[in-house]
Amino acid sequence: MAADFSTEHKELESTLSSIEAVLDLGRMRTEAAELERQSSEPDLWNDPERAQQVTSRLSYVQGDLRRVEDLRRRVDDLGVLHQMAEEEDDAGTRAEVGREIADLRRIIDELEVRTLLAGEYDERDALVTIRSEAGGVDAADFAEMLMRMYLRWAERHGYSTEVYDTSYAEEAGIKSATFAVRAPYAYGTLAVEQGTHRLVRISPFDNQGRRQTSFAGVEVVPVVAQDDHVDVPDSDIRVDVFRSSGPGGQSVNTTDSAVRITHLPTGVVVSCQNEKSQLQNRAAAMRVLQSRLLDLRRLEQRAELDQLRGDGSNSWGNQMRSYVLHPYQMVKDLRTEHETGNTTAVLDGDIDEFIEAGIRWKRTAEAVS
Repeated sequence: MAADFSTEHKELESTLSSIEAVLDLGRMRTEAAELERQSSEPDLWNDPERAQQVTSRLSYVQGDLRRVEDLRRRVDDLGVLHQMAEEEDDAGTRAEVGREIADLRRIIDELEVRTLLAGEYDERDALVTIRSEAGGVDAADFAEMLMRMYLRWAERHGYSTEVYDTSYAEEAGIKSATFAVRAPYAYGTLAVEQGTHRLVRISPFDNQGRRQTSFAGVEVVPVVAQDDHVDVPDSDIRVDVFRSSGPGGQSVNTTDSAVRITHLPTGVVVSCQNEKSQLQNRAAAMRVLQSRLLDLRRLEQRAELDQLRGDGSNSWGNQMRSYVLHPYQMVKDLRTEHETGNTTAVLDGDIDEFIEAGIRWKRTAEAVS
Protein backbone atom coordinates (compact mmCIF):
# COMPACT_ATOMS: atom_id res chain seq x y z
CA MET A 1 0.00 0.00 0.00
CA ALA A 2 2.75 2.46 1.01
CA ALA A 3 4.81 1.78 -2.13
CA ASP A 4 1.75 2.10 -4.37
CA PHE A 5 0.75 5.35 -2.67
CA SER A 6 4.25 6.78 -2.99
CA THR A 7 4.32 6.04 -6.75
CA GLU A 8 0.85 7.50 -7.40
CA HIS A 9 1.55 10.55 -5.23
CA LYS A 10 4.78 11.26 -7.13
CA GLU A 11 3.00 10.92 -10.47
CA LEU A 12 0.31 13.40 -9.39
CA GLU A 13 2.98 15.76 -8.07
CA SER A 14 5.02 15.53 -11.28
CA THR A 15 2.05 16.08 -13.61
CA LEU A 16 0.76 19.02 -11.57
CA SER A 17 4.23 20.62 -11.55
CA SER A 18 4.35 20.32 -15.35
CA ILE A 19 0.93 21.95 -15.63
CA GLU A 20 1.99 24.80 -13.33
CA ALA A 21 5.06 25.38 -15.50
CA VAL A 22 3.08 25.43 -18.75
CA LEU A 23 0.37 27.71 -17.38
CA ASP A 24 3.04 30.00 -15.86
CA LEU A 25 1.28 30.94 -12.61
CA GLY A 26 3.45 34.04 -12.17
CA ARG A 27 2.29 35.39 -15.53
CA MET A 28 -1.31 34.53 -14.70
CA ARG A 29 -1.13 36.43 -11.39
CA THR A 30 0.32 39.46 -13.19
CA GLU A 31 -2.44 39.28 -15.82
CA ALA A 32 -5.11 38.97 -13.12
CA ALA A 33 -3.77 42.05 -11.33
CA GLU A 34 -3.81 44.07 -14.58
CA LEU A 35 -7.33 42.92 -15.41
CA GLU A 36 -8.47 43.85 -11.90
CA ARG A 37 -7.03 47.33 -12.45
CA GLN A 38 -8.87 47.66 -15.76
CA SER A 39 -12.12 46.37 -14.29
CA SER A 40 -12.04 49.10 -11.65
CA GLU A 41 -11.71 51.93 -14.20
CA PRO A 42 -14.75 54.22 -13.80
CA ASP A 43 -15.33 54.56 -17.56
CA LEU A 44 -14.93 50.85 -18.38
CA TRP A 45 -18.61 50.29 -19.18
CA ASN A 46 -18.64 53.16 -21.65
CA ASP A 47 -17.47 50.43 -24.02
CA PRO A 48 -19.71 47.45 -23.09
CA GLU A 49 -17.96 45.01 -25.47
CA ARG A 50 -14.52 45.74 -24.01
CA ALA A 51 -15.95 45.65 -20.47
CA GLN A 52 -17.43 42.23 -21.15
CA GLN A 53 -14.10 40.97 -22.48
CA VAL A 54 -12.19 42.30 -19.46
CA THR A 55 -14.58 40.94 -16.82
CA SER A 56 -14.96 37.58 -18.58
CA ARG A 57 -11.21 37.14 -18.93
CA LEU A 58 -10.64 38.21 -15.30
CA SER A 59 -13.18 35.67 -14.06
CA TYR A 60 -11.54 32.96 -16.16
CA VAL A 61 -7.95 33.71 -15.07
CA GLN A 62 -8.96 33.94 -11.39
CA GLY A 63 -10.87 30.65 -11.73
CA ASP A 64 -7.84 28.93 -13.26
CA LEU A 65 -5.56 30.23 -10.53
CA ARG A 66 -7.93 29.07 -7.79
CA ARG A 67 -8.26 25.67 -9.46
CA VAL A 68 -4.50 25.09 -9.68
CA GLU A 69 -3.81 26.44 -6.19
CA ASP A 70 -6.56 24.21 -4.76
CA LEU A 71 -5.08 21.18 -6.56
CA ARG A 72 -1.64 21.99 -5.18
CA ARG A 73 -3.06 22.18 -1.64
CA ARG A 74 -4.92 18.87 -2.06
CA VAL A 75 -1.87 17.06 -3.48
CA ASP A 76 0.27 18.37 -0.60
CA ASP A 77 -2.39 17.41 1.98
CA LEU A 78 -2.65 13.91 0.51
CA GLY A 79 0.67 12.89 2.07
CA VAL A 80 -0.52 14.00 5.51
CA LEU A 81 -3.80 12.12 5.11
CA HIS A 82 -1.97 8.94 4.07
CA GLN A 83 0.44 9.19 6.97
CA MET A 84 -2.50 9.57 9.37
CA ALA A 85 -4.19 6.47 7.91
CA GLU A 86 -1.03 4.40 8.34
CA GLU A 87 -0.26 5.59 11.87
CA GLU A 88 -3.81 4.97 13.07
CA ASP A 89 -4.29 1.85 10.90
CA ASP A 90 -7.67 3.31 9.93
CA ALA A 91 -9.47 1.55 7.03
CA GLY A 92 -11.91 4.46 6.64
CA THR A 93 -9.10 7.00 6.18
CA ARG A 94 -7.32 4.64 3.74
CA ALA A 95 -10.52 4.50 1.68
CA GLU A 96 -10.70 8.29 1.77
CA VAL A 97 -7.10 8.46 0.46
CA GLY A 98 -8.04 6.14 -2.41
CA ARG A 99 -11.06 8.28 -3.34
CA GLU A 100 -8.98 11.46 -3.20
CA ILE A 101 -6.28 9.96 -5.45
CA ALA A 102 -8.90 8.94 -8.03
CA ASP A 103 -10.55 12.38 -7.94
CA LEU A 104 -7.24 14.24 -8.20
CA ARG A 105 -6.11 12.05 -11.09
CA ARG A 106 -9.32 12.83 -12.99
CA ILE A 107 -9.13 16.61 -12.41
CA ILE A 108 -5.40 16.84 -13.15
CA ASP A 109 -5.83 14.81 -16.36
CA GLU A 110 -8.57 17.23 -17.49
CA LEU A 111 -6.38 20.24 -16.71
CA GLU A 112 -3.42 18.66 -18.50
CA VAL A 113 -5.53 18.43 -21.67
CA ARG A 114 -6.19 22.18 -21.44
CA THR A 115 -2.45 22.85 -21.56
CA LEU A 116 -2.35 21.17 -24.99
CA LEU A 117 -4.48 23.97 -26.45
CA ALA A 118 -1.85 26.32 -27.80
CA GLY A 119 -3.13 27.07 -31.30
CA GLU A 120 -3.44 30.59 -32.67
CA TYR A 121 -7.19 30.80 -32.07
CA ASP A 122 -7.66 28.16 -29.37
CA GLU A 123 -8.51 30.72 -26.67
CA ARG A 124 -11.48 32.07 -28.67
CA ASP A 125 -15.19 31.49 -28.37
CA ALA A 126 -16.49 28.87 -30.81
CA LEU A 127 -19.00 29.19 -33.62
CA VAL A 128 -20.63 25.82 -34.29
CA THR A 129 -22.70 24.94 -37.35
CA ILE A 130 -24.54 21.64 -37.68
CA ARG A 131 -26.00 20.48 -41.00
CA SER A 132 -28.06 17.43 -41.89
CA GLU A 133 -26.46 15.38 -44.67
CA ALA A 134 -27.38 12.04 -46.27
CA GLY A 135 -30.31 10.21 -44.73
CA GLY A 136 -33.41 12.33 -45.31
CA VAL A 137 -35.65 12.98 -42.33
CA ASP A 138 -33.47 10.77 -40.09
CA ALA A 139 -30.48 12.99 -40.89
CA ALA A 140 -32.46 16.12 -40.02
CA ASP A 141 -33.53 14.51 -36.74
CA PHE A 142 -29.92 13.46 -36.05
CA ALA A 143 -28.71 17.03 -36.69
CA GLU A 144 -31.14 18.28 -34.05
CA MET A 145 -29.93 15.55 -31.65
CA LEU A 146 -26.34 16.76 -32.12
CA MET A 147 -27.35 20.38 -31.56
CA ARG A 148 -29.00 19.40 -28.28
CA MET A 149 -25.93 17.34 -27.31
CA TYR A 150 -23.58 20.32 -27.68
CA LEU A 151 -25.94 22.77 -25.99
CA ARG A 152 -26.33 20.35 -23.07
CA TRP A 153 -22.53 19.95 -22.93
CA ALA A 154 -22.16 23.75 -22.69
CA GLU A 155 -24.88 23.90 -20.03
CA ARG A 156 -23.12 21.23 -17.96
CA HIS A 157 -20.00 23.41 -17.89
CA GLY A 158 -21.83 26.67 -17.25
CA TYR A 159 -20.87 28.10 -20.67
CA SER A 160 -23.22 30.61 -22.25
CA THR A 161 -24.53 29.94 -25.75
CA GLU A 162 -26.22 32.08 -28.39
CA VAL A 163 -28.23 30.53 -31.22
CA TYR A 164 -27.99 32.65 -34.37
CA ASP A 165 -29.99 30.61 -36.84
CA THR A 166 -32.06 27.43 -36.97
CA SER A 167 -33.43 26.17 -40.28
CA TYR A 168 -36.12 23.58 -39.52
CA ALA A 169 -36.84 20.62 -41.76
CA GLU A 170 -40.36 19.96 -43.03
CA GLU A 171 -41.15 16.71 -41.20
CA ALA A 172 -38.82 16.69 -38.20
CA GLY A 173 -35.42 17.93 -37.05
CA ILE A 174 -33.34 20.69 -38.62
CA LYS A 175 -31.64 21.34 -41.92
CA SER A 176 -28.96 23.41 -40.19
CA ALA A 177 -28.24 25.50 -37.10
CA THR A 178 -25.52 27.93 -36.07
CA PHE A 179 -24.73 28.88 -32.47
CA ALA A 180 -21.87 30.38 -30.47
CA VAL A 181 -20.33 28.84 -27.35
CA ARG A 182 -18.90 31.64 -25.23
CA ALA A 183 -16.11 30.43 -22.96
CA PRO A 184 -12.31 30.75 -22.93
CA TYR A 185 -10.77 28.00 -25.08
CA ALA A 186 -14.19 27.00 -26.45
CA TYR A 187 -12.81 26.90 -30.00
CA GLY A 188 -9.70 24.89 -29.08
CA THR A 189 -11.87 22.48 -27.12
CA LEU A 190 -14.64 21.98 -29.68
CA ALA A 191 -12.48 22.09 -32.83
CA VAL A 192 -11.91 18.32 -32.53
CA GLU A 193 -15.66 17.79 -32.95
CA GLN A 194 -15.53 18.98 -36.56
CA GLY A 195 -16.35 16.40 -39.19
CA THR A 196 -19.09 13.98 -40.22
CA HIS A 197 -21.06 12.19 -37.51
CA ARG A 198 -22.88 8.93 -38.36
CA LEU A 199 -26.01 7.52 -36.71
CA VAL A 200 -27.25 3.92 -37.03
CA ARG A 201 -30.66 3.09 -35.54
CA ILE A 202 -34.15 1.75 -36.20
CA SER A 203 -35.78 4.72 -37.90
CA PRO A 204 -38.75 6.16 -35.97
CA PHE A 205 -39.90 7.58 -39.33
CA ASP A 206 -39.99 4.23 -41.19
CA ASN A 207 -43.32 2.43 -41.05
CA GLN A 208 -41.57 -0.92 -41.55
CA GLY A 209 -39.14 -0.33 -38.66
CA ARG A 210 -36.03 -0.76 -40.76
CA ARG A 211 -32.52 0.16 -39.71
CA GLN A 212 -31.37 3.50 -41.09
CA THR A 213 -27.92 5.08 -41.40
CA SER A 214 -27.84 8.86 -41.50
CA PHE A 215 -25.19 11.56 -41.39
CA ALA A 216 -24.77 15.09 -40.03
CA GLY A 217 -21.85 17.48 -40.43
CA VAL A 218 -20.33 19.62 -37.68
CA GLU A 219 -18.28 22.72 -38.47
CA VAL A 220 -16.41 24.66 -35.76
CA VAL A 221 -14.71 28.01 -36.37
CA PRO A 222 -13.24 30.63 -34.02
CA VAL A 223 -15.33 33.72 -33.31
CA VAL A 224 -13.87 36.81 -34.92
CA ALA A 225 -12.15 39.38 -32.66
CA GLN A 226 -11.87 43.15 -33.07
CA ASP A 227 -8.20 42.99 -34.08
CA ASP A 228 -8.64 40.33 -36.80
CA HIS A 229 -9.10 42.88 -39.63
CA VAL A 230 -11.59 40.84 -41.62
CA ASP A 231 -12.84 43.49 -44.04
CA VAL A 232 -16.03 42.76 -45.95
CA PRO A 233 -16.85 45.54 -48.46
CA ASP A 234 -20.55 46.08 -49.17
CA SER A 235 -19.83 45.39 -52.84
CA ASP A 236 -18.76 41.82 -51.91
CA ILE A 237 -22.04 40.82 -50.29
CA ARG A 238 -25.68 40.32 -51.22
CA VAL A 239 -28.23 40.75 -48.44
CA ASP A 240 -31.64 39.07 -48.60
CA VAL A 241 -34.41 39.36 -46.01
CA PHE A 242 -37.15 36.82 -45.28
CA ARG A 243 -39.57 35.77 -42.56
CA SER A 244 -38.33 33.63 -39.70
CA SER A 245 -39.57 30.06 -39.79
CA GLY A 246 -40.24 27.48 -37.11
CA PRO A 247 -40.71 23.69 -37.01
CA GLY A 248 -42.55 22.33 -40.04
CA GLY A 249 -41.72 25.42 -42.07
CA GLN A 250 -44.30 27.54 -40.24
CA SER A 251 -43.73 31.30 -40.22
CA VAL A 252 -43.07 32.54 -36.69
CA ASN A 253 -42.77 36.21 -37.61
CA THR A 254 -45.07 38.45 -39.63
CA THR A 255 -42.25 40.74 -40.76
CA ASP A 256 -39.20 40.15 -42.94
CA SER A 257 -36.74 40.31 -40.05
CA ALA A 258 -34.52 37.30 -40.89
CA VAL A 259 -31.35 38.08 -42.86
CA ARG A 260 -29.30 36.01 -45.28
CA ILE A 261 -25.89 37.30 -46.43
CA THR A 262 -24.03 35.84 -49.41
CA HIS A 263 -20.31 36.58 -49.74
CA LEU A 264 -19.98 36.81 -53.51
CA PRO A 265 -16.20 36.17 -53.91
CA THR A 266 -16.27 32.91 -51.90
CA GLY A 267 -19.90 31.82 -52.11
CA VAL A 268 -20.14 31.59 -48.29
CA VAL A 269 -23.77 32.00 -47.18
CA VAL A 270 -24.84 32.79 -43.60
CA SER A 271 -28.19 33.66 -42.10
CA CYS A 272 -29.63 34.80 -38.79
CA GLN A 273 -33.28 34.84 -37.74
CA ASN A 274 -33.24 34.54 -33.95
CA GLU A 275 -32.89 38.24 -33.09
CA LYS A 276 -35.94 40.50 -32.79
CA SER A 277 -35.13 43.00 -35.51
CA GLN A 278 -33.71 42.93 -39.02
CA LEU A 279 -30.88 45.24 -37.90
CA GLN A 280 -29.87 42.88 -35.08
CA ASN A 281 -30.06 39.86 -37.37
CA ARG A 282 -27.90 41.58 -39.97
CA ALA A 283 -25.24 42.47 -37.35
CA ALA A 284 -25.23 38.89 -36.03
CA ALA A 285 -25.02 37.45 -39.55
CA MET A 286 -22.07 39.72 -40.32
CA ARG A 287 -20.24 38.42 -37.24
CA VAL A 288 -20.84 34.85 -38.39
CA LEU A 289 -19.64 35.70 -41.91
CA GLN A 290 -16.47 37.33 -40.60
CA SER A 291 -15.74 34.25 -38.46
CA ARG A 292 -16.22 31.96 -41.48
CA LEU A 293 -13.94 34.14 -43.63
CA LEU A 294 -11.33 34.22 -40.85
CA ASP A 295 -11.33 30.43 -40.72
CA LEU A 296 -11.16 30.24 -44.52
CA ARG A 297 -8.09 32.46 -44.44
CA ARG A 298 -6.54 30.29 -41.73
CA LEU A 299 -7.13 27.12 -43.75
CA GLU A 300 -5.65 28.67 -46.89
CA GLN A 301 -2.54 29.72 -44.96
CA ARG A 302 -2.19 26.23 -43.50
CA ALA A 303 -2.57 24.68 -46.96
CA GLU A 304 0.20 26.94 -48.27
CA LEU A 305 2.49 25.90 -45.41
CA ASP A 306 1.68 22.23 -46.01
CA GLN A 307 2.56 22.66 -49.67
CA LEU A 308 5.86 24.32 -48.80
CA ARG A 309 6.64 21.43 -46.45
CA GLY A 310 5.60 18.95 -49.11
CA ASP A 311 2.89 17.73 -46.75
CA GLY A 312 -0.31 17.05 -48.57
CA SER A 313 -1.65 14.55 -46.08
CA ASN A 314 -2.32 16.78 -43.08
CA SER A 315 -5.97 15.91 -43.01
CA TRP A 316 -7.87 14.35 -40.14
CA GLY A 317 -10.57 12.96 -42.43
CA ASN A 318 -14.27 13.71 -42.52
CA GLN A 319 -16.12 10.85 -40.82
CA MET A 320 -15.07 11.03 -37.19
CA ARG A 321 -17.68 9.41 -34.91
CA SER A 322 -20.35 6.72 -35.07
CA TYR A 323 -23.43 6.58 -32.84
CA VAL A 324 -24.92 3.08 -33.01
CA LEU A 325 -28.29 2.60 -31.32
CA HIS A 326 -29.18 -0.71 -33.04
CA PRO A 327 -28.47 -3.64 -33.00
CA TYR A 328 -26.25 -2.69 -30.03
CA GLN A 329 -25.49 0.52 -28.12
CA MET A 330 -22.13 2.18 -28.78
CA VAL A 331 -20.59 5.55 -29.54
CA LYS A 332 -17.10 5.24 -31.04
CA ASP A 333 -14.63 7.85 -32.24
CA LEU A 334 -13.06 6.59 -35.45
CA ARG A 335 -9.84 8.57 -34.96
CA THR A 336 -8.99 7.93 -31.32
CA GLU A 337 -10.77 4.56 -30.92
CA HIS A 338 -12.38 5.92 -27.72
CA GLU A 339 -15.79 4.34 -27.19
CA THR A 340 -18.62 3.88 -24.71
CA GLY A 341 -21.80 1.87 -24.49
CA ASN A 342 -23.66 4.65 -22.65
CA THR A 343 -25.21 6.28 -25.71
CA THR A 344 -27.90 8.06 -23.68
CA ALA A 345 -25.33 9.95 -21.60
CA VAL A 346 -23.34 10.97 -24.69
CA LEU A 347 -26.40 12.32 -26.50
CA ASP A 348 -27.26 14.20 -23.30
CA GLY A 349 -23.96 16.10 -23.48
CA ASP A 350 -21.54 13.82 -21.61
CA ILE A 351 -18.80 14.08 -24.26
CA ASP A 352 -15.80 15.30 -22.25
CA GLU A 353 -13.90 12.02 -22.56
CA PHE A 354 -14.34 12.06 -26.35
CA ILE A 355 -13.18 15.68 -26.52
CA GLU A 356 -10.14 15.04 -24.31
CA ALA A 357 -9.13 11.99 -26.36
CA GLY A 358 -9.59 14.07 -29.53
CA ILE A 359 -7.39 16.89 -28.26
CA ARG A 360 -4.60 14.46 -27.33
CA TRP A 361 -4.91 12.72 -30.69
CA LYS A 362 -4.88 16.01 -32.59
CA ARG A 363 -1.79 17.22 -30.73
CA THR A 364 0.01 13.94 -31.53
CA ALA A 365 -1.03 14.16 -35.21
CA GLU A 366 0.23 17.73 -35.45
CA ALA A 367 3.55 16.78 -33.81
CA VAL A 368 4.05 13.94 -36.29
CA SER A 369 3.27 16.16 -39.30
